[in-house]
Amino acid sequence: MIGTAAVALANARAPNPLDAMLAEAGLVNGWNKTEPSMWPLPRTDFLPAHWSYAQAAAVLDAAGAVVSTELVERRNVILANPFPGNRYPTVRTMVSAYQMVKAGETARSHRHTANALRLVLDAAPGMSTIVAGKRIPMEPGDVLLTPNWHWHGHANESSANGYWLDFLDVPLVQFLGPMFFEHHPDRFERDAPVDAASAMRFTWNSIRERLAGEVEIAPGRCEIELGDPAFQTMSLHVSRAARGKVFRYGPTTANAIFAVMEGDGASDIDQRGFVWSRGDVMSVPSGCAMTCRTSTQSYLLRVSDAPLLRSLDWLRPIANACPEQGCAITAHGSADRPDFQRADLGRAPSSIWPL
Repeated sequence: MIGTAAVALANARAPNPLDAMLAEAGLVNGWNKTEPSMWPLPRTDFLPAHWSYAQAAAVLDAAGAVVSTELVERRNVILANPFPGNRYPTVRTMVSAYQMVKAGETARSHRHTANALRLVLDAAPGMSTIVAGKRIPMEPGDVLLTPNWHWHGHANESSANGYWLDFLDVPLVQFLGPMFFEHHPDRFERDAPVDAASAMRFTWNSIRERLAGEVEIAPGRCEIELGDPAFQTMSLHVSRAARGKVFRYGPTTANAIFAVMEGDGASDIDQRGFVWSRGDVMSVPSGCAMTCRTSTQSYLLRVSDAPLLRSLDWLRPIANACPEQGCAITAHGSADRPDFQRADLGRAPSSIWPL
């Protein structure tokens, strides 16, 4: 028996002539891969996470003393997902960042093939962004769009610092490859006319007015979409929930970033608990469920890559997840949407969860 095992071990260690043939031909065998190329359910390294606006604003204020917008492209802090080794994406296809422009400053104009949007957190009259040659006011609660390859820059002509959240599909563009970036030849478009009614702007007042007239999807809760969708790669939804409401987003193949426009509460994402308040951000990677509990009436902005996945016929709910996944989901469904309950992994109708 020992002799047979020794022979088998020796044979296993002997050079395999196939290996040399594969190497010479520049090929890799497909029958003995070091790791699988396909798996039964989606898996991800990305983690549920939470970022505090109060902490980020303090960092930006400190950076304002040493980081000049005359020398750097943007004074911002990136919400890099905290899985080991990551330095950039917030979720797989999108990145978010807090940005600040000091009173009297400008942030140079540029353009890129990534789509971008902004949620204004704090700004005084005189804060604006320029998109495609038009100056658009930036007021707290506004959501502003910057479609790909549009020139854009920022100007703060007020006496107070301006703060906002950026959301971009840069990680997606980086992965697919068509990344282009250019500086504006004039550095900044100073003579741009004001366009307060720009189609690139969803004002805080208009968002609240739409929600006030919206039919509730559950008692004390309603939701609207900004755009149809806003971008081919990202959709935007704003949800309003009354004080003391509990609601749930079931796990799907889509990634999402949530920002608190107003209110206070707490969320459980893949069994991780976070307490949030105005300006805070949470990442909900694909495959993760999120349950929210409001302490006050709250408005949440959800930025999702669902349009991209839907266009590829990849948007669907996830019934359960592999134990080794970062997000170990064991149930699915939405307390607000009973039609979300499904026992299979077949294609999800687009109506079951308005991502």
